[in-house]
Amino acid sequence: MTHVLAIGAHAGDLDLTAGAVLAQHVLRGDRATLLHLTLGERGHPRMSVADYAKQKREEAETFAERIGAGVRFLDYEDGLLPEDDEVKMRVGDQIRELRPDVILTHWSASIHKDHARTHRIVEDARFYGGLKTLERERPAYWAAELYYADNWEDAEGYAPDVFVELGEEAYEIWSQAITGYAYARGETYGFPYVDYYRALTVVRGAPAGFGRAQAFAAPKGSRVLRTKYFGKAAPQ
Repeated sequence: MTHVLAIGAHAGDLDLTAGAVLAQHVLRGDRATLLHLTLGERGHPRMSVADYAKQKREEAETFAERIGAGVRFLDYEDGLLPEDDEVKMRVGDQIRELRPDVILTHWSASIHKDHARTHRIVEDARFYGGLKTLERERPAYWAAELYYADNWEDAEGYAPDVFVELGEEAYEIWSQAITGYAYARGETYGFPYVDYYRALTVVRGAPAGFGRAQAFAAPKGSRVLRTKYFGKAAPQ
């Protein structure tokens, strides 16, 4: 059984960019977990921060339930995500506890500083999680695979080289589940996230010879991988 851990800056980030892949792993009998560093609670122009935080948490829990994934939240503030050893250690502790085979997160460059910071936080947290000489509550654990999700806000320098074919059932589960987020429906600032990311599955799938796919980048652009699942069972 493969365990895929998707770590996003805000609730909804990795749900959009990797949610279909997570649903596909769950359908196979694998385990998937979403870890949100913030709720993204400052992202609604007409709701109070407190009210939108409550709504975003409920939306994230509902999305995870609908695709069959687990969900966890850290308590950092949207737009004010720190980048220090404390947050890196906390995420590293989550990695030690959850023991994922695969980690998915943001690309390094972004128009949103929380995304870029999350990229660096996760890379260091993966290191701290696997460092045997670093004593924490749980024993060290090294997550073998790391990939960066395909996000229009993180486009600078992004060159996907990992293409995960989507089965119809996984696509439909994700496609319906993502509409549970108000921002994805375009109700915050009007961007048509649902339409964009549904269409992107075709755009990313076609060059790889797939009907639909979600794309990722491997560290240092090390390979081109066309597969249906992450983890040890994925063909190399």
